[in-house]
Amino acid sequence: MDVRNDLQAYVERQLPQYLPKSFHSRISDINLASTVNEAVRGSTIVQESGPENLSFKTQLWEQVEQYAPPGALFWTSTSGIPASLQNAKLKDKTRLLVVHPFNPPHILPLLEIVPSPDTSEWATQQTLAFWRARGREPILLSREITGFVAGRLAWALLREAIHLVDQKVVTVEQLDRILETSMGPRWAYAGPFKSFHTGGGPGGMAALFENVGGTVQKCWDEGGKVNVGDGWEQDVFRQVMEAYGQPSLRERDRANKSVLEAVEREKKRSDHGQPEVNFTNM
Repeated sequence: MDVRNDLQAYVERQLPQYLPKSFHSRISDINLASTVNEAVRGSTIVQESGPENLSFKTQLWEQVEQYAPPGALFWTSTSGIPASLQNAKLKDKTRLLVVHPFNPPHILPLLEIVPSPDTSEWATQQTLAFWRARGREPILLSREITGFVAGRLAWALLREAIHLVDQKVVTVEQLDRILETSMGPRWAYAGPFKSFHTGGGPGGMAALFENVGGTVQKCWDEGGKVNVGDGWEQDVFRQVMEAYGQPSLRERDRANKSVLEAVEREKKRSDHGQPEVNFTNM
C-alpha cells in the first residue's frame, strides 16, 4: 500500500536505477495495491515499511492479520519500535519480528533480525534462512533494544562528533575527514573489537587496555552529552549544508557499492591465505 497517486509511474521510473538490466523486464511483475486486503492476500511474507508511529503500525498489523494467510511471516523494517509493541493488537503474535536494514538497504548487506518474546523460533529461522539464501548478512539479536545495534553505534558516534564540533575542536568537514582517513577504512574491514584486538599486538585487546586504558577512561569520562534541542543544531546543520550542499543519493550509492566490493575482495584474499591487513593500534 502507498498513498502516492503517482506510485505506478514512480516505481517504473525509479526501480531500474536499483536493478541490473537483466531484471528490468520483471518490473511489470510488481502488483500495486490500493487496499490492505488486496496487498496481502495470498502472500507468504508481508514487509511493513510505514511511518515510525506506533499507533499506525499496530492498526496496520491488525488489518494485515485479517487478510493475510495464517502462515505468512510479518516483517517490520522499523528503525526503533520493537515487535513486542507493534504486535499489541495481533491475535497470533508469533510471526511478527523486526527485519531492520541499514541505509542504503539495496547495497549494504546487513539485516538486524529482532524477534519479540512472542515470536516463534520457526518464524525467526525462516527469516534468517530467507536472507542468507539471497546473499545478505542477517544478524540475530538476542533481545529487543531501542535502536537495535547498528543504530545505537551510529548515534553514539554522532553524539561525540556533534560534541566536538559544538566545542569548536574541529569543523564538520575536519571531523568527517578524520573518520574517512582512519576508522572508516579500518572498520570497513574489521569491526571495533577485532581492530583493537589487532592493535594490542600479540597480547590482543587486553594488552592494548593495559597500555592505554587510562586514556580510554578519561575520554569516556569527558565524552559529550549533547541532547536533541540543546542548541547545537543551527551551527552544525549550517556547516553540513555549506560543506556538502544538496545530498546526491546516486553518488552515495555508487561510493557505498564500490567500497563494499573492495572490502569483500580483500576479505576473500585473506581467507585464501594471503596476508591480512594489519590496522595497528588507534
